[in-house]
Amino acid sequence: MFAKIEISGTIEIVTGLHIGGSSAFSAIGAVDSPVIMDTRTNQPMIPGSSLKGKMRALLAKQYNTAIAKTADDDAECLTNLFGSAKSKKESRVLFTDMFLDNLDELKRAGLTGATEVKFENSISRMTAVANPRQIERVVRGAQFPMQLIYEYTDKTDEETLLQDFRILKEGFKLLEYDYLGGSGSRGYGRIKFLDLDAEPVIGDVDDELMEKCRTILEG
Repeated sequence: MFAKIEISGTIEIVTGLHIGGSSAFSAIGAVDSPVIMDTRTNQPMIPGSSLKGKMRALLAKQYNTAIAKTADDDAECLTNLFGSAKSKKESRVLFTDMFLDNLDELKRAGLTGATEVKFENSISRMTAVANPRQIERVVRGAQFPMQLIYEYTDKTDEETLLQDFRILKEGFKLLEYDYLGGSGSRGYGRIKFLDLDAEPVIGDVDDELMEKCRTILEG
């Protein structure tokens, strides 16, 4: 038996989000620290690697009983779900990049685009000299459709599937009370997950089992 379950939802930005892009060729007077953009639309995006990395790091704090030198040394429930090169385990969950979905709505609200520039100063404690900088952020209210694919195989029994969904749901909750991207201690990067759902897209999964998965995500 082999099936793929799509876990869908929407990430909504609660406070300005900064996931950095390249500023190697910025002109004089340009933003010092731009956000990463989708080259096709020139609109902000959230890399799947950023979501996966932050979720796994937060879950490691929750489940690891000792400090792990690498992700391969995480608790077994995490390496089983996210994979481990050391143990030759493949990830059971696949993350994808996420792209802005409500630019028109933001413009109707009076915004000119999906990003803003925040001016900040760092002050030298030795000289009291200010070092101003410009940081680009994705504006609050921006929304990014999310898609995760969970691979369900003969090696995955019912309890393992449900445990994996509980871990993912816990990861979503932990992230809502933490931050995504940079400068979280200064108020950046708060997000929330909306309309979480799960649906088999390849193969057959028992309807009752899928309902249990949805109940976990909604809880």
